[in-house]
Amino acid sequence: MKIDLTDTTASKINKALVQGRRAIGTPAVGMVLTLVIVTDEENAYDALKAASDASHEHPSRTLVVIKRVSRSPRDRTQSRLDAEVRVGADAGTGETVVLRLYGEVVDHAQSVVLPLLLPDAPVVVWWPVNAPLDPANDPLGALAQRRVTDTYAAEQPVRDLTTRSGTYTPGDTDLSWTRITPWRSMLAAALDQVTCKVESVEVEGEEFNPSCELLAMWLGDRLGVPVQRSLSGGPGLTAVRMATDCGPIVLDRADGSLATLSIEGQPDRAVALKRRDTAELIAEELRRLDPDDTYASALRFGVERLNAAPAAQETAATGEGAAQEPAADEPVAVETPVEEAAKAPAQQAAKKTARKVPAKKAAAK
Repeated sequence: MKIDLTDTTASKINKALVQGRRAIGTPAVGMVLTLVIVTDEENAYDALKAASDASHEHPSRTLVVIKRVSRSPRDRTQSRLDAEVRVGADAGTGETVVLRLYGEVVDHAQSVVLPLLLPDAPVVVWWPVNAPLDPANDPLGALAQRRVTDTYAAEQPVRDLTTRSGTYTPGDTDLSWTRITPWRSMLAAALDQVTCKVESVEVEGEEFNPSCELLAMWLGDRLGVPVQRSLSGGPGLTAVRMATDCGPIVLDRADGSLATLSIEGQPDRAVALKRRDTAELIAEELRRLDPDDTYASALRFGVERLNAAPAAQETAATGEGAAQEPAADEPVAVETPVEEAAKAPAQQAAKKTARKVPAKKAAAK
């Protein structure tokens, strides 16, 4: 059932929701959360379809906020709110309200959304495109317990990841992180089968793919070893190669659906590792409403690694330690405190030897 409202208010929208539930014979509200989707007209259909599919697992009230920016200066001063209320089969297993904002009300979307939230139910805000760099301080993001972005839709994904690390607030997450959940599970299971020590890692995937960057950050953070990022034609992530003292461990997915897991001393195994659609990703994010500490730790580690590269380049430019610093296009190896402690005695011994050599030459003369 669909109810169209033109130049309406939040109070009239709530009345239309009650009227729609009574018309289809379900006056009770059985939804578990409110999902707010902030998007534009071009991407609204795909986002709404993904939310509708995810509602079969998580019945929710879905509020789609579409900000219509008028080109005419005269129209920008005329505020208007149009709404489309969907209940029953047209809204999946929940309720859907499509809000189109015009004029000055575009800057006050939170005042329109707030009266439509389900009482005593968690709120999740999702930006399929054009996500703010600081979601928690966004007026709509401040209403939510969970804030979902998608760096894959950004023009400069790596830059956005760097910025979001500085503005991270518990409850923030990204669909680029959700996409690598099967990869993280498979790699963790592979390491549980062996007692080897990982020495280095190589992550292969598309250029400017945020999921590849996040997987490299996570591996570097959890394993404490150098991680090299290499490029391929895709699709998405294609391979992860781990060098260990017992032999290589390789998870290779060339076609985007079926991967091969190779462990030294064991037969190769084919594992299902298909690329998931947006509905599955959103459904996974709605299963948990607590902060994702693992995502936050990987994000902070990656930013520290990226910030170390400009400092290394500056040191190389001044001529200090130029032979030891990597080039701009090479990965920066991050040493753990254990590795630094192991190198300290050898460095001190080398310094003592260098000091004794001139004294011996003087005694010989």
